[in-house]
Amino acid sequence: MTRSRARAAMMLSLVAEAGDPRLVLWRERCDPLELWQSVVRGGAEIPDRWHEGAAEAPRQADEALRRADAVGARWVVPGSPGWPVALDDLDQLEGIGQVTGAPLGLWVRGGGDLTAIASAPIAVVGARGCTTYGAESASDIAADCADQGHAVVSGAAFGIDACAHRGALLGGGPTVAVMACGVDVDYPRAHAALLRRIAEEGLVISEFAPGAQPQRHRFLVRNRIIAALSVGVVVVEAAGRSGSLNTLHWADQLGRTTMAVPGPITAQASCGTHRAIREGKALLVTSGRDVVADTFGLVDDGLPHVGPAARRVWVRLEAEPRPAEQIASALRLSPVAVHRALRELHGHGVVSVTEAGWSRSIALHAAPGRVD
Repeated sequence: MTRSRARAAMMLSLVAEAGDPRLVLWRERCDPLELWQSVVRGGAEIPDRWHEGAAEAPRQADEALRRADAVGARWVVPGSPGWPVALDDLDQLEGIGQVTGAPLGLWVRGGGDLTAIASAPIAVVGARGCTTYGAESASDIAADCADQGHAVVSGAAFGIDACAHRGALLGGGPTVAVMACGVDVDYPRAHAALLRRIAEEGLVISEFAPGAQPQRHRFLVRNRIIAALSVGVVVVEAAGRSGSLNTLHWADQLGRTTMAVPGPITAQASCGTHRAIREGKALLVTSGRDVVADTFGLVDDGLPHVGPAARRVWVRLEAEPRPAEQIASALRLSPVAVHRALRELHGHGVVSVTEAGWSRSIALHAAPGRVD
């Protein structure tokens, strides 16, 4: 996307509320620059709020860029090299509570490669007021997922979210905090040090401009980003009306793997997760190993130690050669990430490449570490 279109998308994000389903309809008709020009002109089809905000949007965009620069953040838009294409799935949904659609762009704080980190991440979410049991479970699951090469996505809130981020960092893997405010806003304030560390070793992202303060409805809006970024979502402790169940519902609509950790049958903190398991809306998991197995079906497959993206690509490969671009489309990964994964697999001698494309070159068996 050109710089002018990227800036137009930025200004649109300042006048239109994130997740507004009208943005999906407009994106089907025109690109961000054309839509922005229509917003500036106004008219019967343009919401009054959008048109009224257009005059101030250029100044607000400049201020957002200044604040972003101060924390080393950048604006990433659909179609750019750093865009996680899995988010595009949101444009295909009816949505939840009048919210749907992929974001117009993302503010990304941190030095990590968003497409690489988001190649096969696991979301770990749950109650803010968690128990010791929940905190330990979230930390252990996140650490296990990180140890197996998966980034961990969560919302940086008190409770389960913070434990998930810390567990991932302890496991040596990157973690992604999806914010309901600007990426330069330390929310909650007590997590300022944690957010700095996440930005150093992973990423802090948001569709809300730098400087934007958290608002209650924005937490539910950002949940769709957590779900769409991830290939699997696990909820650790959720009461009957917990917001983390909203993330699970988004994941279910998106076709992601949905999982929940059971708690004591008498615990109110787990009644939401128990209901999700009982109603078949979530698989029961008790460890990071369960999470990875249920999401990827790759326990003890004999594949050499490779990254999560390479494992996802391996599952899609067949005896008949297929072009890398076709594999990328099937997996909703960027061609760059797929080519990187294929080179990794090729280095282990488990795939072959011809003019027709890529294919498996050997059969792997279930014995751990065994390659025939």
